[in-house]
Amino acid sequence: MSKIKGANVLVTGGANGIGKLMGMKCLQEGAANLIIWDINEENLLQTQKEFSSKGYRNVYPFLVDVANIDDIERCATEVLLEIGNVDILFNNAGIVAGNKSFWEYSSKDIEKTIQINISGVMHVTRVFLKDMIKQRRGHVVNISSASALIPLPKGSVYASSKWAVLGWSESLRMELELEGGDLHVTTVCPSYIDTGMFKGVKAPMLFPLLQPDDIASKVIRAVKKNDILLLQPDNVNIVPILKGLFPPRIFDTVAGWLGVYSSMNTFEGRPEADKVPEKSVKAK
Repeated sequence: MSKIKGANVLVTGGANGIGKLMGMKCLQEGAANLIIWDINEENLLQTQKEFSSKGYRNVYPFLVDVANIDDIERCATEVLLEIGNVDILFNNAGIVAGNKSFWEYSSKDIEKTIQINISGVMHVTRVFLKDMIKQRRGHVVNISSASALIPLPKGSVYASSKWAVLGWSESLRMELELEGGDLHVTTVCPSYIDTGMFKGVKAPMLFPLLQPDDIASKVIRAVKKNDILLLQPDNVNIVPILKGLFPPRIFDTVAGWLGVYSSMNTFEGRPEADKVPEKSVKAK
């Protein structure tokens, strides 16, 4: 079982939403240090201030654009030199582009989604993984999506990025298991979460909007138990079974009737992210 107590924990996209909640829960579990990477400086400093007011002085905010490899490598070097090896990594940062048919997406929409949701996840893991392997201990948590298991009309670019994360994450898990040691990967595939990221979506029948605190708590439990996959809500677990049992047209009929295929039609999402700053910030 992975121990959060005494561990150095890094959460990308950790100044907002479930990333912030998972960071708080790791502090409550006794994490030695919480390292927060986020693109929003105001949220970063506010989160550090909030956690500090609750008695947690071991919080280190870094302003990082995970779409920028140079940014990742520079800030990773600072973390390794000044704080130490990362024991538990939460790849939580991501964006959602939706409510468009594929041919309506701009090249910028596609590239930004790939850079943040796929390349960013891989490169952040890459810069910390070798030290995990050297110490024969570490846990990587990748936030994918239930959309990695099913078609998502009007969300094809987002869904494709999460399919990629799921395939890569499961492959990485097998590689680390073959490597041996106390090395683990947990892949999280939640349905829509009730945060600003998914503003406007219409939750399908039988798949209600997930509450952020509840899903964050379940992720922490999954990490402590070294769970391989966490699909939420629980009935998402039946999706791969139904896809295997039903011919595609019948499956599509059922999914359409449940409202899965129309869920992104009213998607609004968050406003455009702040401009990417050039320097990282750290707690003094």
